[in-house]
Amino acid sequence: MSRIGRMPIPVPKGVEIKLAQDELSIKGPQGSLVQRINPLVSLEQEDGELRVSPVGESREANAMSGTFRALIANMVHGVSTGFERRLSLVGVGYRAQAQGQSLNLSLGFSHPVVHKLPDGVKAECPTQTEIVIRGADKQVVGQVAAEVRAYRPPEPYKGKGVRYAGEHVALKETKKK
Repeated sequence: MSRIGRMPIPVPKGVEIKLAQDELSIKGPQGSLVQRINPLVSLEQEDGELRVSPVGESREANAMSGTFRALIANMVHGVSTGFERRLSLVGVGYRAQAQGQSLNLSLGFSHPVVHKLPDGVKAECPTQTEIVIRGADKQVVGQVAAEVRAYRPPEPYKGKGVRYAGEHVALKETKKK
């Protein structure tokens, strides 16, 4: 059996879990998330913990139990404390500004880039060169951060572009004659 799938998921105070026939919904202070349950996996809730176990002894059921345990643990963490990704803009004139459900970016193009944020995701800019993307769903927060980074990924010669905070960009040496 999967080692990760064996571990119980602790459910913190203030998080409400509702198990339906083929759907799991989790509600907390940061929002609510819904996940369809794979038929190869069964869920049991007891003593403030959620347990995931495979249905049958097949290899696929074992793999799915570990996958679903990780997905559900991320959902519980997301609705209780939330997830965030930090981006930094490196380059002269590169700026960001959060306005409601959109992110206005000045990335050296001839036009400003406006990125619409999906529901459940918020962006804020503590400084003009920093972006903080927050939300309850880890997958959506990571996807939005990747989409913003894709507008101007860091280039290898000067390092200009949109980076994840703490990302190291290996710089290349310029051509010599």
